[in-house]
Amino acid sequence: MDIASILGLLVGAFMLVYGIIQTAGVAGAINYWDFPSAIITFGGAFSATLLSHSLQDYITGLKSVSTIFKTTHTNTSDMIRKIIDLSNVARKEGLLSLEEAAGDLDEPFLKKGVLLIVDGTDPELVRAIMETELVSIEGRHKTSAGFWDTLSAMGPAWGMIGTLIGLVNMLYNMENAAAIGPAMAVALITTLYGSLLANWIASPIANRLRANNGSEIMVKEIMIEGLLSIQAGENPRVIEEKLKSFLSPKDRETPADDTGGEE
Repeated sequence: MDIASILGLLVGAFMLVYGIIQTAGVAGAINYWDFPSAIITFGGAFSATLLSHSLQDYITGLKSVSTIFKTTHTNTSDMIRKIIDLSNVARKEGLLSLEEAAGDLDEPFLKKGVLLIVDGTDPELVRAIMETELVSIEGRHKTSAGFWDTLSAMGPAWGMIGTLIGLVNMLYNMENAAAIGPAMAVALITTLYGSLLANWIASPIANRLRANNGSEIMVKEIMIEGLLSIQAGENPRVIEEKLKSFLSPKDRETPADDTGGEE
């Protein structure tokens, strides 16, 4: 489980509840709940998001929320080390020896590339095949993030719609002065709900999905460059230096120190 995502949601909820109780008291906190306002805001936002996407993309977008709670197991430095290991095997025993090594690989994308190399596929075709899959992966990720971007935009919009509905009802009952204040408060609650949906849930999830996509794409780009370098017969140490350029300077010190290439 990813601690940052869980803490973000829980701390946000705590701060919200704490602020409400501190200003309105425990008894007054119930005033911040209004079922019709929730129906207008959340129901309207999700229905408008459905209208903006196909049913399949909508369902995929909803399911993508689970990914922000999962810790990514792919470590970039470990991946570079694994590629250097493969390059050492290929340098000592030839490219065909990588077929046996591919059986021990857990990463399907890397395994696919290794098998393409073992089959003697032209390097340009290997790059084209793997980059096409990379574009497809990134497209699916963008669709999921786009779902939450749309929901983030629709939340405040439907919150304002709910507020306008409340104001219309209030203006039609102006003869009861005592009811104007409570009616105005209920009208504003929909705006609150819309802002919470956008800024506490939807927008952060979209940003997290984009961050996860960036990390995954970078690792797969490392795989592509590493495999093509192995196929070209480059020295493992040269491959190591090439792949370390993907890392930030502080991470370049020892990503593959124990698995350097043979001279």
